[in-house]
Amino acid sequence: MAQNISIPKHWKLVRVGEYVISVKGKKPKRISSIKSSECSVPYVNIKAFEKNVIDEFTDGVGCVLCEEGDFLMVWDGSRSGYVGKAIKGALGSTLVKLKFPDIDTNYAYYFLQSKYIEINTRAKGVGIPHVDPNILWNYYLPIPPIQEQKSIVSKIEELLSDLENGKQQLLLAQQQLKVYRQSLLKWAFEGKLTNSNVNDKLPKGWKWIKLGDVCHNVEYGSASKSKKIGKVPVLRMGNIQNGKFNWDDLVFTDDKAEIKKYLLKKDDVLFNRTNSAELVGKTAIYKGEREAIFAGYLIRINRINSLIDASYLTYFLNTHFAKRYGNSVRSFGVNQSNINGTKLKTYPIPLCTLTEQQLIVEELESKLTVCDKIEETINQSLQQAETLRQSILKKAFEGRLV
Repeated sequence: MAQNISIPKHWKLVRVGEYVISVKGKKPKRISSIKSSECSVPYVNIKAFEKNVIDEFTDGVGCVLCEEGDFLMVWDGSRSGYVGKAIKGALGSTLVKLKFPDIDTNYAYYFLQSKYIEINTRAKGVGIPHVDPNILWNYYLPIPPIQEQKSIVSKIEELLSDLENGKQQLLLAQQQLKVYRQSLLKWAFEGKLTNSNVNDKLPKGWKWIKLGDVCHNVEYGSASKSKKIGKVPVLRMGNIQNGKFNWDDLVFTDDKAEIKKYLLKKDDVLFNRTNSAELVGKTAIYKGEREAIFAGYLIRINRINSLIDASYLTYFLNTHFAKRYGNSVRSFGVNQSNINGTKLKTYPIPLCTLTEQQLIVEELESKLTVCDKIEETINQSLQQAETLRQSILKKAFEGRLV
């Protein structure tokens, strides 16, 4: 393994497992967001070393004490392999403590960061994934003289700082785009996209109605258990993304009675009645992409076609206005909120003629298509930034950065 690593001749290679001290702590039973006599010691969670902010405290039972120059690595979960600098005097739990003697702290830190993606994608275990020690301990750490380490760190931080500034600009643009999307929806349902000189009142000919006034009924989806493979997909709440259906993560059914009862028709509007507080109420329109039925946490709105357009309804139910109304009528369960069919039918909706609804949808889709293209470009740029980050780190530990 070591002989395949290309480094300058005056560098040396050491196996990580032979050059560290590792101590795996346990997650403490008592964790609090408020410092108290029972939970008085700073507790290092992922946020603590990502943002350098301590926001939890513990009694310390089972934890490991962080010292100057230590690192903490997330050992299990979706962030397995993520490494951060420890905070002196704080405690870590399900994180692995790594110490590199006689090596510049920042140099070792960036080396471990350069291995994060590989460690994470090769995590092992059934259920909760965790770091594979056979991968971690068998990495070879290239070590130049200490002054060269410091020069490499300085160059890494200079380049990553520039990269981070660019990334923050992209994230800001992404957030501004999200605000613009909601502004478009707001203007649309105030009549401002299709009418001139609109004030705080609805345009002439518009009126407020309730959802129940423009639908025959609302219908709950299938409560039967789905399968990993089968004839017909069963769309679930997780398949609703940004007003559309995502077909990547599907379950299936072969039950003929279920298929007949819950088979979706083109332009069916589905409302997510049960989810977390921030996601309950999200809505999507089925465009007939493929034969499918819908699951029990979704409600099909059987609208009156001559009164309300499917896309108009879907766009409206995804506005901040609809979200605020949903928050006012939802009920609360354990980690979940619910908006049942009866409450759904009380949603107030600004209604105009079917012709104007379709014109509004055309205007929205024209502008939102531009937003989609911009967002796609931003996402590609963010991915390129991460690729460039990994390239910088790779070159650094091959002796090709300075």
